[in-house]
Amino acid sequence: MRQLSFALSRHVLLRKRILASCKRPVAFMSTLLINQPQYAWLKDLGLKEENEGVYNGIWGGRGEIVTTYCPANAEPIASVRQATLEDYEETIKKAKEAWKIWADVPAPKRGEIVRQIGDALRKKIKDLGSLVSLEMGKIFVEGVGEVQEYIDVCDYAVGLSRMIGGPVLPSERPGHALIEQWNPVGLVGIITAFNFPVAVYGWNNAIAMICGNACLWKGAPTTSLISVAVTRIVAKVLEDNKVPGAVCSLICGGADIGTAMARDERVDLLSFTGSTKVGKQVALMVQERFGRSLLELGGNNAIVVFEDADLNLVIPSALFAAVGTAGQRCTTARRLFLHETIHDEVVEKLAKAYAQIRIGDPLDSTTLYGPLHTKQAVMMFLDAVEQAKQQGGSVVYGGKVLNRPGNYVEPTIVTGLLHNASIVHTETFAPILYVLKFKTEEEVFAWNNEVKQGLSSSIFTKDLGRIFRWLGPKGSDCGVVNVNIPTSGAEIGGAFGGEKHTGGGRESGSDSWKLYMRRSTCTINYSKDLPLAQGIKFQ
Repeated sequence: MRQLSFALSRHVLLRKRILASCKRPVAFMSTLLINQPQYAWLKDLGLKEENEGVYNGIWGGRGEIVTTYCPANAEPIASVRQATLEDYEETIKKAKEAWKIWADVPAPKRGEIVRQIGDALRKKIKDLGSLVSLEMGKIFVEGVGEVQEYIDVCDYAVGLSRMIGGPVLPSERPGHALIEQWNPVGLVGIITAFNFPVAVYGWNNAIAMICGNACLWKGAPTTSLISVAVTRIVAKVLEDNKVPGAVCSLICGGADIGTAMARDERVDLLSFTGSTKVGKQVALMVQERFGRSLLELGGNNAIVVFEDADLNLVIPSALFAAVGTAGQRCTTARRLFLHETIHDEVVEKLAKAYAQIRIGDPLDSTTLYGPLHTKQAVMMFLDAVEQAKQQGGSVVYGGKVLNRPGNYVEPTIVTGLLHNASIVHTETFAPILYVLKFKTEEEVFAWNNEVKQGLSSSIFTKDLGRIFRWLGPKGSDCGVVNVNIPTSGAEIGGAFGGEKHTGGGRESGSDSWKLYMRRSTCTINYSKDLPLAQGIKFQ
């Protein structure tokens, strides 16, 4: 399988354009946002004009220089020197050696290190949240909230470090003990997407660490500064505790690095977050070597609103789920099923709510809606709107690119499409909400499940029987199944992930920790006899 497979990913497609900005003259360097007074806080995160994108106990990187741009104004922020395959080879060797030391540290002691990482993040939460807004484009409160997710997972992992383990099972043989032993898998590779450049790494990193694993992180090239800033915070904690820095290695790079990670037998678990199309390529490469993967892929999420729903809950829920992060969450609501008796009323109220959205600079605390991440995303938005029109849809709100600097588009509502229209079954990573009519519970449950993805879903109803049918075996087939709340905004205490083309992976809470460990069933004979199981006699 060729390395081009990874190039299909959203954050890699833009790479050639970004690389054109390499090796700029001094005049260009003076225009970088990092050199402007209002962005002085970037240097408080340890960032500079040109940053090293490899960390394995020491900072380095011998690859191309990539400049990242602010989606809100298209201005260059700073640059990161990417990794070469030689850097990758050196880093993975150091990470494997570091694991030998880390695995011997008792789990509660590992939890103490993770606690310190959470505390270090708390001290930088506003600056780091601001960087998420600046480089990714989500609004400030969401940027800070994303860092808070990492902190929350650290807190969760600290307690988990004293609880992980298997049961002691009753043995059928006298004088025997039957137990489950859980051990770390070894090295966890983590490939994250642009839309959650801090939180998804945090979900994986904190849990993987307390389980006794080393981590190797490749973030999206378009959010490389965030990857560097987060790693600097983590690295300082490791260094202060005399833990090998390679326990949390960083390798900024593109398709060649991602492909190497997927094919490398030394990567014991590969966690990949991205599109279903690229995730399938990753899964095949990992499975080809009988490796283990954890996939968090696409979502074509639906909200279902019945005639008895509380519209005071429906309108703000649909608004946040469809418009939050400018429609760039994997849990974004893309389909809104409305019972035919309330369809027109809800559409009218939702359009009025859309008109109240405050669009602007993500760093402005009053802004509720920022830009798309790239120019390519803007083109995908326009293409999807045009396809929706061609397939019979009517744009009742939005549908256009905003005339202002940056990658801004109007949040958009489309009505009149069939539930099985091809565009409705396509996940477009943009703020487009397809509003669809339904008549019966049976048909809308089936329509919820008919798309290939199975990440998040929600119904709004007061009918208790319907609620439990929705949660039951003939209800939603998604990994996240909600009632009277939006499709997005999951808590860290539950396992996060989805079914079908969403990949089947689970991260964060519940028993997701088991994915980062290997299980052994152990039988211990403490008697002087040798009875066999199932009463077998072999004499």
